[in-house]
Amino acid sequence: MQKREFNKSGGSYGGASAPPAKRGRPFGSGNSSAAAAAAAAAAAADHTAAPSNLLGPSLLVHNAFTVENNKRIVHALQSGLKSELTWALNTLTLLSFKEKDDNRKDSNNALTRISGLLDALLTVIDDWRDIALPKEHVRAPRVRNLGANLLVTGFGNEYEVLGSNSSVPHPGLGSGAQHAPMLSNVSNLRSSEWWLEEDGLFNLDDEGRAERQQCAVAASNIIRNFSFMQDNETIMAFHRHCLETIFQCIEDYITEDEELVTNALETIVNLSPMLDLQVFGSSKASYIKMTAKRAVQAIVGVLESPVKAWHCSAAELLGRLIINPDNEPFLLPFIPQIHKRLVDLMSLPAFDAQAAAVGALYNFSEVNMDCRLKLANERWAIDRLLKVIKGPHPISDICKKAAMILESLVSEPQNRGMLLAYENAFAEVLFSDTRCSEIFARILYELTSRPNNKVAAACGIWGM
Repeated sequence: MQKREFNKSGGSYGGASAPPAKRGRPFGSGNSSAAAAAAAAAAAADHTAAPSNLLGPSLLVHNAFTVENNKRIVHALQSGLKSELTWALNTLTLLSFKEKDDNRKDSNNALTRISGLLDALLTVIDDWRDIALPKEHVRAPRVRNLGANLLVTGFGNEYEVLGSNSSVPHPGLGSGAQHAPMLSNVSNLRSSEWWLEEDGLFNLDDEGRAERQQCAVAASNIIRNFSFMQDNETIMAFHRHCLETIFQCIEDYITEDEELVTNALETIVNLSPMLDLQVFGSSKASYIKMTAKRAVQAIVGVLESPVKAWHCSAAELLGRLIINPDNEPFLLPFIPQIHKRLVDLMSLPAFDAQAAAVGALYNFSEVNMDCRLKLANERWAIDRLLKVIKGPHPISDICKKAAMILESLVSEPQNRGMLLAYENAFAEVLFSDTRCSEIFARILYELTSRPNNKVAAACGIWGM
């Protein structure tokens, strides 16, 4: 099936805003030592140089650095050693930063030039996911059946319940009467309790867990930065392990690290124009057993999130996915839930939330008839579209897209009878708003001027 044409920059928040700005490198970084020397000489010769040109560190990365150290970077990520991981993540973070005026070519940092780099970065995230705990983790009590009829089983901290005057001996401590002073210091030493910890001897402590989390966040940030480079999009969009890891992070947005979720969302939004959800049903090796239905459920879950950056990214992602006709069978079962949430987002005072919702609804209404029928029957949908059109919006194209959504709804004969109730509101916008007057003229023509609409027009005007 031929895929619909879609411009990546046009899908962002209704097509009016530019792609998300990537985190850039500090000012003063360049491509050659000659350029850096010339800039330093110019600054030394001219004492009246702008202060902003002299602030911040100057970072110089040689063009051949990646080629010379690509194997070392991958091996450092795979080693699992803290020092090696730190060096590799810092190096890749530096290499993936790029300012708009940076003359470096994206191909210098393409994943195709570093074999195994993407899998090594994903392994860092997977290592954290294996030991990740919920933010508000509470260890649930375990039911112990061993020695249920005995006063003391020897497991856990039962000896503390008996008190320091108990005559029941504890392994390694002797009787309580003879070693009462020793029992009073148990809370400080707790050496015997250390052997009975349920977590075991080789699990990470809180500090080690936090360091693993920082490494996972840094790896996700590097993957996010690489997703802005065109040479990497094709590799990442069809890399099943990459997509499964990203969607799993999005799926666990309630308990996962906030920055990790944000990086995952931004990455998948960048890859969405080329994303085909059928990849989860292919014969490629699966690491997490992610399915297309589960991936869509993860996006819809984030769409319900109260975090503005997250539900805006989810709305933009859904609007881009529906462009690909191969994704329609996976998205259509969730249309009622998606429409309801997008209509709710249009009622928020935040302009970017309104823009994301209108952009997604525009794509849904343009590509599928069922979406048009269900959206017209969604409560408050028409009223909130009119509110967006009438209200002052910093992005004028959003108002025009909202009007075009109404025009798409009118194109379905089943919707015309219901939309006639808004005829007066449409006429008011026609004469008061020059931006959308042409669109509303076509809407009113569709509603009242067609031969098969005479009876419907009478019902709408006279209430027959």
